[in-house]
Amino acid sequence: MKLLHLLRYLLTPLSWLYSLGVWLRNELYDDRILPSYSVNVPTIAVGNLALGGTGKTPMTEYLIRLLSPNYKIAVLSRGYGRKTTGFRLAGADDTAKTIGDEPMLIHTHFPDIPVAVCADRVHGIKHLQHLFPDLQCVILDDAYQHRKLRAGFYILLTSYNNLYVNDYMLPRGLLRDLPSECTRANAVVVTKCPCKMQPIERRIVSNSLRLATYQQLYYSSIIYADVALPATPLLIAGIANPTPLLEHLQQQFPHTELLDFADHHQFTKQDIRLILNKAAQYECVVTTEKDYMRMQNTKLIDELADKLYVMPIQTDFIIDKEVFDRQILLYVSENNRKNKL
Repeated sequence: MKLLHLLRYLLTPLSWLYSLGVWLRNELYDDRILPSYSVNVPTIAVGNLALGGTGKTPMTEYLIRLLSPNYKIAVLSRGYGRKTTGFRLAGADDTAKTIGDEPMLIHTHFPDIPVAVCADRVHGIKHLQHLFPDLQCVILDDAYQHRKLRAGFYILLTSYNNLYVNDYMLPRGLLRDLPSECTRANAVVVTKCPCKMQPIERRIVSNSLRLATYQQLYYSSIIYADVALPATPLLIAGIANPTPLLEHLQQQFPHTELLDFADHHQFTKQDIRLILNKAAQYECVVTTEKDYMRMQNTKLIDELADKLYVMPIQTDFIIDKEVFDRQILLYVSENNRKNKL
């Protein structure tokens, strides 16, 4: 622990330099020295201030389920970790390598919803509008820092166990953006909260975040699918924060072991040998849906066969679910009405 504190102390000057660069970039956009663009279709940006692990994909899927019954929507992502470039619309032949694991997961869950990837979100939206002229809303996955596009509605996510106000800038901490940039958010969602979160706990979080009066604060939790496992599993996870899933499994199987990889990790031949050797010691293996997307096109799925279990997750609100839904639906309906005038 002392070594960790010493390392963080030594990294502090680098964090100051990084903070200065991020502050300068944001100032250039705020002062309109660097151009940013808005588009004539409602856009909802889902993002965070830290590196991964806050539940952006489950929130994006929540918005899809909320909006798709009544609106023609699309999802646009950067497609982190893909081996392709430029604009790409997800199709039947795509994999995690061509569009990224998170877009591939969304495309698998919602095959009738257009899912596209493009590093330039402005170009990506214009391309989507060309392909789908009747588009009524675009959900932007992980676009909070994409200042070139001025989204119409911003949803900022922060994890209950690591609020952005308690974190540090890279490389000392995990923040990739300044905590002051929270002011751009229309709604802030504290994710991965305890399902039985007490009012006093919500009050402590609210007092810590100190949001502006125009910002709405919500609390959500992760819901794991009821997967019946036959025995203590080996958990294989290449996500930003596997701890909540590990703890969930350990509630039933205290001796669950985690084989941990970096977020968005592409499994190599050496990784596959390691996984298969370790899996031979267990009756079952559990992985996340994101990891399963990246396991495709490897021999892992065939080799693990019936002992491999995939753990789906969803996000849901602990309180004020109807208020959140109403806020999102009101934004989309009002802006579609304005665009028709």
